[in-house]
Amino acid sequence: MYQVDLYRRVRLACHHDGLSKREAARRFGVDRKTIDKILRHSVPPGYRRTKPVRRPKLDPYTGLIDTILEEDKTRPKKQRHTSRRIYERLRDEHGFDGGLTIVKDYIRNHRQHSQEVFVPLTHAPGHAQVDFGEALAVIGGVERKVHFLAMDLAHSDACFVKAYPGETTEAFCDGHVSAFAFFGGVPLSILYDNTRIAVARILGDGRRERTRVFSELQSHYLFQDKFGRPAKGNDKGKVEGLIGYARRNFLVPIPCFASFEALNVWLEEQCFKRQSDRLRGHTETIEERLARDLDALMTLPATAYDACEKRSSRVSSLSMVRYRNNDYSVPVAYAHHEVLVRGYVHEVVISCGTEVIVRHRRSYEREDFIFNPLHYLPLLEKKTGALDQAAPLRGWELPDQFATLRRLLEARMGKAGKREYVQVLRLMETFDADVVHGAVKDALRLGAIGYDAVKHLVLCRVERRPAKLDLDVYPYLPRAHVETTSPGSYMSLLGAAA
Repeated sequence: MYQVDLYRRVRLACHHDGLSKREAARRFGVDRKTIDKILRHSVPPGYRRTKPVRRPKLDPYTGLIDTILEEDKTRPKKQRHTSRRIYERLRDEHGFDGGLTIVKDYIRNHRQHSQEVFVPLTHAPGHAQVDFGEALAVIGGVERKVHFLAMDLAHSDACFVKAYPGETTEAFCDGHVSAFAFFGGVPLSILYDNTRIAVARILGDGRRERTRVFSELQSHYLFQDKFGRPAKGNDKGKVEGLIGYARRNFLVPIPCFASFEALNVWLEEQCFKRQSDRLRGHTETIEERLARDLDALMTLPATAYDACEKRSSRVSSLSMVRYRNNDYSVPVAYAHHEVLVRGYVHEVVISCGTEVIVRHRRSYEREDFIFNPLHYLPLLEKKTGALDQAAPLRGWELPDQFATLRRLLEARMGKAGKREYVQVLRLMETFDADVVHGAVKDALRLGAIGYDAVKHLVLCRVERRPAKLDLDVYPYLPRAHVETTSPGSYMSLLGAAA
């Protein structure tokens, strides 16, 4: 290939000095066709192919290769054909006798030309994108995977991030409620992927059938929904980029917090701090651009959406309700009843009719049993034989005075003493546990070993009266009758002894 310097000298001689092509060919020692080419181009244009490449060995198999590569698009990435695997299949299954290199070159060229090209987009104020991400965090001293919901206002790049124990329906709803409160308004539209939390199924014409919970959330806040193409994360590139940014900047190094509440307070602070940044390609900070977003947002409704998942269920014969593979206890009076279970991020609330009958800490384990021992005390009062093997009472940490009281009751009354002990425990259904504990200590100190005595002492503490056993005020307390001994009886005993 001729150098640029020759191009410069030939073009200068012909265009500036008026030298003919024939004379230029003679002077510079090149062919006249080369002179024509030099005069058409200011620099060497490089080799230009005028006819398609002929591959006599590979051409009969290119259609088969194209079919394999097209089918691979629907397969998991880790189970797609490599160039070598395609070559081996051509050789073993179809008698291809060419080499590996021409197969690899063809596949490389095919993939290069099939890569997707994207159009740069602009975003009007008031629109958002939402997605979930994952990261590791240490919560309460335990390293675990956390799922964080991210909302990005596409015009300003303002963000909101909140972490949850799981990517669940209630977390999805709670994240929206929290994000709307953070921004002080509701976006005009929100773009999602095709998460099952929001999309029950995609119909044949591309329309989405929304889930009941997502429809309720949308009806409450009145925002428009948009959905990206399946498996096309670039359709919501803003929030995809935010998830990566939040993971690299908010969650590195691995954060350590006592609870999810503490972690989320810290994440909210980071979202506020980021608003002072000025991103590449912008002359304004995020906070300055956010002002236009906030002006376009819709007003928040008077009340926030009840961010929970609702399920109807039936209480089992063990007085338990199953929710997301875990069992939660309810008072035994509601056994075999129909109930409504509301699953929140950190709480499970169970209602019967219009009455809330119990609230439990939410468990994210599998096949876990969450008991409230007080729920089973009315049943144990009738079935005292199950007291020592009752699973709901396992792990119930009671002060030592309760064990002492039980021992004395059973020593004095036998089986009836066990029932009275359960009755003492049932006082905690009505009164504070510390008040009952104090009454038990008073009963042991006074030697008043019995349910009625403990109940009387509990009332003394509640009414702030001295802990005295006044039998006139509380006639239900058992009275002790001590008969006087006559001197004659005493003397008869002495005579018998003699």
